[in-house]
Amino acid sequence: MSNTVTIPESMLPRDGRFGSGPSKIRPEQVQALDAGATKLLGTSHRQAPVKQLVGSIREGLAQFFTVPDGYEVVLGNGGATAFWDMACASLITRKAAFGVYGSFSEKFAIEADKTPFLEKPEIFRSEPGTYRLPELTEYVDTYCWAHNETSTGVATPVKRIPGSVEQGAITLVDATSGAGVLPVDISQTDAYYFSPQKAFGSDGGLWIAILSPAAIERAYALEESTKLEGARRWVPAFLSLKSAIDNSRKDQTLNTPSVANLIMLENQIRWLNDNGGLAWAHARCAKSASLLYQWAERSEYAHPFVEDESARSTATVTIDLDDAISAKQVIQALRDNGIVDTGGYRKLGRNQLRIGVFPSVEPSDIVALTKCVDYIVEHL
Repeated sequence: MSNTVTIPESMLPRDGRFGSGPSKIRPEQVQALDAGATKLLGTSHRQAPVKQLVGSIREGLAQFFTVPDGYEVVLGNGGATAFWDMACASLITRKAAFGVYGSFSEKFAIEADKTPFLEKPEIFRSEPGTYRLPELTEYVDTYCWAHNETSTGVATPVKRIPGSVEQGAITLVDATSGAGVLPVDISQTDAYYFSPQKAFGSDGGLWIAILSPAAIERAYALEESTKLEGARRWVPAFLSLKSAIDNSRKDQTLNTPSVANLIMLENQIRWLNDNGGLAWAHARCAKSASLLYQWAERSEYAHPFVEDESARSTATVTIDLDDAISAKQVIQALRDNGIVDTGGYRKLGRNQLRIGVFPSVEPSDIVALTKCVDYIVEHL
């Protein structure tokens, strides 16, 4: 079969970016960079203009997520990957339990397993395309899972494990691809953390965590414990959550951030809040996701990968193609026509499309995408 398929221009989406991260950045965010070129770019992150920018980000996120009293919006450099290590150093006291149901929910568990001063974690595993939350386990002080498994398109509930509060445990939820799309009650978490390159339409390299008083207290206590004679725990400066909290309270980061990233993030947060906040963003993404799932269910050659409708993500949609249709060829033909980042997660190894339907994506472009896929399949 030939890979050369030219889609009529009238069929193409207005914007062909459908990545699951990095995701589409709106033109207005790029314009904000230009507007801030002389005032913000190339200036000290410890001076008032950039600190005001960080303050606006923290206040905007507190509004967007309806953050409970006592919770704090904290940020730092390194992305959610760095936050996994930070949590091992600064939040898990002794032993953690993990729900593992895909590549990203497993990566945090692997980091905890390799941390020399922590006990082996308890793993509650299910097959890709499904999910399993951790269960109440003796001696566990931290329960961890992902709100949205980016690799498979599975969304999970965010609710404390029954009995975990009485146990003195805290709850950490990786929200990297779910934050800004999926509804959440922040009070059901102690650290709801994410990177901004998904729903918040920015670049990677930054992590944001909404922390409860319990998480803040633990971070301070664990760092203090490193001063005790014979202490095995090591909290390097870059992975010190206490330091990140202290700096965030001053509207800054420990080390120099990407100011351009902060500008785009602040613009996206204001855009989301001005349009109606999380409720608006969720409804918009749910509409786009529904268009894809309904298309796949009507199709003769495409099928939603996640069978349980209640677990289907409205942030990242995964669609299996019949073996007679090469997803690789479809993805390449889309790219040849300017429609990019529609490939399935590489390690999952399925004949699959994966579509990011974050708030910046227009639902009308999702409709156009489905028609383009049909056109390619017809002409391959």
